[in-house]
Amino acid sequence: MGSPSIGVFALQGDVREHLVALSELGVDAFAVRRLEELERCDALVMPGGESTTMVKLARAFDMFDAFADRIKTGMPTLGTCAGMIMLADRLRDGVVGQETLGGLDITVRRNAFGRQVDSFEGDVGFTIFDDPVHAVFIRAPWVEDVGPGVEVLASVAVPGVGDRIVAVQQGPVVATSFHPEVSDDLRIHRYFLDLVTATAT
Repeated sequence: MGSPSIGVFALQGDVREHLVALSELGVDAFAVRRLEELERCDALVMPGGESTTMVKLARAFDMFDAFADRIKTGMPTLGTCAGMIMLADRLRDGVVGQETLGGLDITVRRNAFGRQVDSFEGDVGFTIFDDPVHAVFIRAPWVEDVGPGVEVLASVAVPGVGDRIVAVQQGPVVATSFHPEVSDDLRIHRYFLDLVTATAT
């Protein structure tokens, strides 16, 4: 196949940054706000943002079930920060009745690292890369448990808490607690692109 078409959920969140990162890799990347745009997608990115607002807007635009169905039927998806929350099958510290799209057999704790003022950066070792990834955590979640089909790609040591999972993969679905789209390091987007290409062949 040629360059895959990768859509970025664009009802709310860090849409532009993901579009720029994907475009730098030569991908046909575009914003997804309507069903016809979702139908064009070979793969999807769920960006950082505000997970509760993302859910409300997906419902308001009658897109929630369509996103969930595409993910559950095997569309490769990358979720970052709030996108990880959106992809989690189980959620802790969400607002009452908060829904997720699902697709990852994980339990995610929302705002686990604290509020905006507790945002931080650090180098994170990945099982899939030789060198650490410089990660930016902004009101980030972490993963509290994973199902048997989930591969842990990265963890960080949290003072007074212990190691916490910050990147996972289950089949064609990848999620990170942090924002790879705000750095110049394109390895995570490239890894996802390779996964999309492999899934299509």
